[in-house]
Amino acid sequence: MTLHDIPLRTLTGEPTSLADYSGKVVLLVNVASKCGLTPQYAGLVKLQNEYADRGFTVLGVPCNQFAGQEPGTAEEIQTFCSTTYGVSFPLLEKTDVNGEGRHPLYAELAQLADADGEAGDVQWNFEKFLISPAGEPVARLRPRVEPEAPELIAAIEARLTA
Repeated sequence: MTLHDIPLRTLTGEPTSLADYSGKVVLLVNVASKCGLTPQYAGLVKLQNEYADRGFTVLGVPCNQFAGQEPGTAEEIQTFCSTTYGVSFPLLEKTDVNGEGRHPLYAELAQLADADGEAGDVQWNFEKFLISPAGEPVARLRPRVEPEAPELIAAIEARLTA
């Protein structure tokens, strides 16, 4: 099984998977609307706008596991994201990224080490996983790494088509 084979659901409840993004570089980010890091949405939107035409997408994964910072319904999350930050990238349904109810996608991603060689649980909201066009996890960036960070930009650009 690859990451492409793991069933997912969109924020509106439609079935999807990473196979729908096959051939694209995907930045998968667990997001939250009421977090000190929520302003990172602006940088994620900028990445989406800048690189979408080169085979890139951000994929937001709302998660309420960190201090209850994503308490809203799917409709509330969508409204907040679109009206506050102009989010146009896809959002998945609210998902557990840690613990017993951890989604199978995050069970796989948790095995990927970050730049310091540390794997394991997602630390907080806005942890980022870069997935290659073939569906391979290739980079893990911790929550405080801003979307505009040089190491993230370099990792994205290294995997994009011309």
